[in-house]
Amino acid sequence: MTDFSLPAFWAVIPAAGVGARMAADRPKQYLLLGGRTILEHSLGCFLDHPGLKGLVVALAPHDPYWPGLACAADPRIQRVDGGGERADSVLNALLHLHTLGAAEDDWVLVHDAARPNLSRHDLDSLLAELANDPVGGLLAVPARDTLKRVDQHGRVLETIDRSLIWQAYTPQMFRLGALHRALADSLVADAIITDEASAMEWAGQAPRLIEGRSDNIKITRPEDLEWLRLRWANRH
Repeated sequence: MTDFSLPAFWAVIPAAGVGARMAADRPKQYLLLGGRTILEHSLGCFLDHPGLKGLVVALAPHDPYWPGLACAADPRIQRVDGGGERADSVLNALLHLHTLGAAEDDWVLVHDAARPNLSRHDLDSLLAELANDPVGGLLAVPARDTLKRVDQHGRVLETIDRSLIWQAYTPQMFRLGALHRALADSLVADAIITDEASAMEWAGQAPRLIEGRSDNIKITRPEDLEWLRLRWANRH
């Protein structure tokens, strides 16, 4: 696989959340990891890629931390206001891509702001596998542990066949026009949308899963950040 065989793409990073479960003094995407913020690491894999057409980051309207980052001055990055939910932020970013001249059939990759350990290999695999896919898809990891379905009291009802269950990761890769319509229509319908793939599913599409690395974790709790700090400290 060479860079020249991969499709060009736009990237969208929804980063307007506050990360309350981290119980930190700032949104989790601005916590430090290896000398840089989590958000800078999450952006880095895309900024280092030759296929990037441009990147839109959706931030809280009065975010005081973003201007202090070196990457805030990168001309490839455009800032837009985020919304109350992830889908609102992504939709605002997609609307801005239209103003930048992005075409309806351009690929857009949406990536979590707090997922800083995306490998270049996984990014290239996603681009290569989905380059000619009619729908698009996402990085995912097959479930490894035994899974239980429980009742409202925490009692096990059944054991679920884990061979049918995958954990959805990011990036998630779809055509600009199709994703824009799916998100806009699902929001109007007040559908429950947890990620871009769920919006496409709601629209009747079947996104394709591309297996990625399990260490492409989303930092949600303090122990996630500590695990990644230890992992990175032991890389060399």
